[in-house]
Order: sequence, then C-alpha cells, then structure tokens
Amino acid sequence: MKALLGFAHAVDWLNERVAKVAVWAMFISCMVSAVNATLRYLISESSNAWLELQWYLFAATVMLGAPFVLKVNEHVRVDIIYSRLQPRRQAMVDLMGLVVFVMPAALLLSWMAMPYVIDSYVGHEMSSNAGGLLRWPFKVLVPIGFMLLALQGVAEIIKRVAFIRGEYTMDTHYERPLQ
Repeated sequence: MKALLGFAHAVDWLNERVAKVAVWAMFISCMVSAVNATLRYLISESSNAWLELQWYLFAATVMLGAPFVLKVNEHVRVDIIYSRLQPRRQAMVDLMGLVVFVMPAALLLSWMAMPYVIDSYVGHEMSSNAGGLLRWPFKVLVPIGFMLLALQGVAEIIKRVAFIRGEYTMDTHYERPLQ
C-alpha cells in the first residue's frame, strides 16, 4: 500500500502543477476578453482570433483544472445524505462513485475524443470564422484532461482504500454547498 500511496501522491503533485496552468489560462482568458472588449468599444476593432483564444483558454481551464478539483474534494456531488455520514462511510460512497462513474466516464471520453483530435490534426482543421485559429491544439486538451482526471481518479481510489483500511489519514472535510 505504501508504494500505491507514493504513486497517488505523485499524481497529486502532477495535477497540482497542471492546475497552475489552468489558473494562468483563466487569468489570460480574462485579460484577452478585457483587451478585446476595450478595443472593440474604443476603436471599433476586434478579432475572431482573440474571441476564439478566450474560448480555448477557458476550455483549458476546465479540462486542466478538473483533476485538481477532484483532488481537493470540491467536485460537484448530489448531497442528499453525504454530509450526514461519518468519514469512513463518506470514503466508501466516494470509492463507489469513483469506480462506477468517474473512471469509466473519464476513460471512455478520453478514448472517444482521440479520433476527433487526430482528424483535426491531420486535416489542419481551422475555425470557419474569418481570422480563426487552428482547432487541434485545443481539441487535444479533451483527451489530456480526461486522462489526467482518470489518473487522479486512480489516486483518489488508492487514498480512499487506504483510509478505509486505517492506513492513511485523509482530510475528509466536506463543505456542504449553500442552499
């Protein structure tokens, strides 16, 4: 279990670094949006490329940030009884959700996205908008993001199993969303 926990912590480390890229992508997306809007209203100049870059950066934020959100236990869940459960039972619910929902979905979506990425790359797909950008550099974020999510899912499964067995101390704090 010690080696598996080492692997889980390595995945945590990786996704923490990737999350920093997601944070910067959001910041740059906001700056691009502000500059584009300012230029549009001040001198009636705008560019589809700037608008698409903003969308692509937001996509990078979502795809590269999702694994970190799973790591810090802030992902969306249906909170009917979860917050009332003891930490060990919460870990069991998490484990079931990871194995039954997260892992199959992340792996399937990553695998299903690859033909679209390959077609886009081989065909040098460009946006149909005037001045638009290449599509494949951002389409590749879909399988990468889902593979990172699957890796984080494996790390979380390892940590939950170790926690349930009493071999790992885990922060089980869950902040119930405001209603």
